[in-house]
Amino acid sequence: MTTDFESKLQLVRRHIRAFPDFPKKGIEFRDICPILKDAAALTAVIDLFEEHVRSNHQQVDLIVGLDARGFLFGPLLAQRLGIGFVLVRKKGKLPGATVSVAYDLEYGKAEAEIQVDAVAPGQKILLIDDLLATGGTLYAACELMRRQQADVLGCMVVIELKELNGSDRLKPHKVYSLVQY
Repeated sequence: MTTDFESKLQLVRRHIRAFPDFPKKGIEFRDICPILKDAAALTAVIDLFEEHVRSNHQQVDLIVGLDARGFLFGPLLAQRLGIGFVLVRKKGKLPGATVSVAYDLEYGKAEAEIQVDAVAPGQKILLIDDLLATGGTLYAACELMRRQQADVLGCMVVIELKELNGSDRLKPHKVYSLVQY
């Protein structure tokens, strides 16, 4: 099992590209597009997330994906687990009544929202996104879940940029990341 886990993780690592000085000088951008382009790498990501959830969160009700790359992995994982998927979007992108929260980004401010009826009080949820940097977006999503009285079991990301300490901002929620830089 460890060999299978490690081989899948190595496959994922090989499909992450680095672009220096993007979007600005001094930033090294980690690109997940090669993962999406390769069926085996994408399957490996979902396999690894599924194994984590089945081992650690047997009682999960919903996967909540963050705009926009959480939408790529979240529905695939939710389908595997036989549960629903919910969207956290940028403000103004969802129809109907919504709940929103403002938050700071590395380069400015933003607002995230969820439909009022997307998550019921007491539902056990896992948040998913592609990358954890400073934690602003995931923190906002956790705050949305708190306002909805949902139980956040944890956060999952493909890539975590450890030096930015985003997981500290998310405490007490635990972060599961496949690859760390």
